[in-house]
Amino acid sequence: MKMLLFLLLLGIVGPHCTSARTHSLKYFNTASSGVKNFPEFVSVAFVDEVQITHYDSNTKRYEPKQDWMSNITDEDPQYWERNTQISLDVQQVHKFNIDIVKHRLNQTGEDFLILDLETETWIAPRPEAVLTKQRWEKDKGFMANLKNYYTQICSKFLKTFVNLGRSSLMRTEIPSVSLLQKSPSSPVSCHATGFYPDRAAMFWTRDGEELNHNVDHGKILPNHDGSFQMSVALDVSSFPAEHWDKYRCVFQLSGVKDHVIVLDPAVIRSNRGNPLLLPLIIGAAVAALALLLIAGIGFLVYRKRNGIISPIKTTSSSSEHTERLNQPSQ
Repeated sequence: MKMLLFLLLLGIVGPHCTSARTHSLKYFNTASSGVKNFPEFVSVAFVDEVQITHYDSNTKRYEPKQDWMSNITDEDPQYWERNTQISLDVQQVHKFNIDIVKHRLNQTGEDFLILDLETETWIAPRPEAVLTKQRWEKDKGFMANLKNYYTQICSKFLKTFVNLGRSSLMRTEIPSVSLLQKSPSSPVSCHATGFYPDRAAMFWTRDGEELNHNVDHGKILPNHDGSFQMSVALDVSSFPAEHWDKYRCVFQLSGVKDHVIVLDPAVIRSNRGNPLLLPLIIGAAVAALALLLIAGIGFLVYRKRNGIISPIKTTSSSSEHTERLNQPSQ
């Protein structure tokens, strides 16, 4: 599988912002061959880690992935049709390139060519790519167009996308932060979820100093609603219980006051059973049993008063049963 990644970073000062926020525009073009249940070509774009467009060789349509992206046709009515045609053309180019890579390489998944915009040259990590490097670099018009696209056109579109999605992309959402622990011997995980944007930091401190040992930093992961989550685990197995209050979990998000949680056993969430719940459970069970007994006794009294006899086998004959059932109640 071959994948081309382009990343553009741009600092933009919004009209309601006190400081610049860096935005990113990423394009992923993935061409593959022989991968089951996966399109031969997929093209997606992300702004600030939020997917905004999608195209693949099965649907053959360049489509928005965010509602606000549909508004781009207000200033560019042919945007979706034009990019659909561009994607169809790029799809054919990638198919051709995949055939070349398959012919030259006996394996896939490594970098083939890397573009250096400053020198307007290609870097060939593998000897099999040298021929393509030389051929592309000879075409000065092609190299000039690439540089113009990446330095001018992409910058323009990034600004357009950010303006379209400003209410979403420029928002700030405060997370919920909690301490989690699976068992008394497990690390204590400080977990933050629901924050936006993803440029956040979280760490453990002792007496105000950031800890580097006994700490496991997790990655920032996306949530289904477009927000993010992250965790930082602290191994507390060697910490004396009387020293726990010296430790803090600190979550930082630009423009927001730091969220700090003290390492306190009383606030740690765990999937262990709570011994305090045992009396409540037993009490509930006893109460339920008492209700069943009272209901059972009441039903027996009701049956006796109304002459209802349960069909339980006895030594009496069927005629005796019939006679009893026909007797009037007392």
